[in-house]
Amino acid sequence: MPATDFDAERAYDDDQFAAHGIFQSDRTKVVCGYFEPGQFIPVHGPDSDVVVAVQSGTGVVREGETTHHVEPGDVVVVPAGVDRGVKAAAARLEALLVTAPPPTDAEHDPVRRGLRTGTFDPE
Repeated sequence: MPATDFDAERAYDDDQFAAHGIFQSDRTKVVCGYFEPGQFIPVHGPDSDVVVAVQSGTGVVREGETTHHVEPGDVVVVPAGVDRGVKAAAARLEALLVTAPPPTDAEHDPVRRGLRTGTFDPE
């Protein structure tokens, strides 16, 4: 079982959020997410559950039509098939993201498209 911490994995990207994978199996994917102010994971709805646990900073987590304003210690769970997205507020955001099962490459097409166009919510 891998053991790490946010300090050891921390790396930011000026262009888009940085996701540092720390574990993956056919059932689960675990990443540390690092967001500069305003960076995001675009809203999308893969067929996997996701847990977003905020380590530091503030931002929003979309769960369907609900927007959760999050801060350190908050945990948001979004069931499979429900649209979700994560966006940092005016400061850096660090969060642990656990998906089960891991989304397919095709399910990440909306994420890639949103990052390419700079669109958090495609609707």
